[in-house]
Amino acid sequence: MTGPARDRTAAGPASALRWTLVVPLKSAHEAKSRLAAWLEPGPRRALVRAMAADTLAAAAAAQRVDRIVVVTGDPATARYARRAAGALVDVVAEPEPGGLNPAARAGIARARELAPSHGVGVLLGDLPALRPADLDDALAQAARCPLALATDACGTGTTLLTAVPGSTVDPAFGPGSAQVHQARGHVRLFVAAGLTHDVDVPADLAAVLALGVGPRTRRAAGGLAPPC
Repeated sequence: MTGPARDRTAAGPASALRWTLVVPLKSAHEAKSRLAAWLEPGPRRALVRAMAADTLAAAAAAQRVDRIVVVTGDPATARYARRAAGALVDVVAEPEPGGLNPAARAGIARARELAPSHGVGVLLGDLPALRPADLDDALAQAARCPLALATDACGTGTTLLTAVPGSTVDPAFGPGSAQVHQARGHVRLFVAAGLTHDVDVPADLAAVLALGVGPRTRRAAGGLAPPC
């Protein structure tokens, strides 16, 4: 189902480029397995959903973003996504076989079908300290490069992968993805900390809480004490 986009696309300089973001989301039952040794299933699912919702809400509030394509095979996750980002969300079923890169490719194909004149970006769904203005700044930089990326806090992973209209993008998320993406022509962006801090292990959660997270993550993390 496709919701109404902001549809503010117009001819103009690169700085005015509009964006469709692709956010692949696993089922909350399956996501963040590396937190399972620390968190019981119920609190872990709540935290996963909260982080995704805060990420989507921040993306939806960014002024340069007109659409968000959520790729998921889980109806409950799709409902949470629509609740967080509203009418900007278009949901695409995760392809089989699944995985982050097939999901990203399916989302990119849908994004370019919906809005071929937009830039397209693949954004991780576990960036609960993301702020709309920081995403806008990253996308303004990305509009000046055919291909670009934002790395994680370690500089080895990728949190945002972008391509302007007419540029072919081949996602390679996973260990060492930043180097792979740079070898494929993606230019590294200089971005704020909220766009570099994804959450895979308990120490990552401690780091984003120190940065300041969205309200849903703050509620879900209340009372939790991530080990250092």
